[in-house]
Amino acid sequence: MTQEIPKISKKTIQKIGDIIRDLLKDGTKGPEMVIIPAGTFKMGDIQGTGGRNEKPVHMVTLDGFAMGRYAVTFAEYDVFAEAMGTIKPHDEGGGRGNRPVIDVSWIEATDYALWLSEQTGQTYRLPTEAEWEYAARAGTETDYWWGNEIGHNLCNCDGSGSQWSDKKTAPVGSFKANPWGLHDTVGNVWEWVQDCHDDAYYSSRPPNENNPTGPTTGRLRVRRGGAWYDNASDVRVAERDGGRPRDRYFLLGFRLCRTQF
Repeated sequence: MTQEIPKISKKTIQKIGDIIRDLLKDGTKGPEMVIIPAGTFKMGDIQGTGGRNEKPVHMVTLDGFAMGRYAVTFAEYDVFAEAMGTIKPHDEGGGRGNRPVIDVSWIEATDYALWLSEQTGQTYRLPTEAEWEYAARAGTETDYWWGNEIGHNLCNCDGSGSQWSDKKTAPVGSFKANPWGLHDTVGNVWEWVQDCHDDAYYSSRPPNENNPTGPTTGRLRVRRGGAWYDNASDVRVAERDGGRPRDRYFLLGFRLCRTQF
């Protein structure tokens, strides 16, 4: 069942682009979160280079929120695994520490968000599909936030020319951030989001939506962003894919959203 999304606090303590980092109960710090502005954007295959499940392009309006500056790392997730007494996910030989955690299911990612909420007294969850794309685009309308070509050494995917391309994950933050301060939204690891997946979902959407949450039921959950093993067409910001909520995969991690700040 999809988590209910709480309303965003009206308090304006931080400004757009600020990095916030909550303390856990033991005094250590949680993931770095970036304040994302409220706004309206075009969601979907704007450039006409994607598949049918990315169409039609439609307007979406979102309240402000905070998004993980990076995908959740092994170092961050391992704290949770140790606290809960669960088996730590395998790194598949790619390394731990500040590399994005992989081999975690949608259920485990959701459990981590709930644990972090309990630890900090704040509201953490997986982002919706719309929030993920909005934050990854950062005000742009191209296939990647920097343009329509993959370029050289701008991200980690097959053919992008980085030292990790088609080999393994890169440490988070190895590449330049997008205009809103988020790293690695293109490539490195696929990222779970909150929504149920439906290939035909876009075709049933109204022309303008406020804070959409995706289908309410379905056997799959959405994942976004592509990974180090994928080619350039599969790491476009509009690319959509789905997986079963219990799936664990060596290309799959997650990034968190916080809805009160």
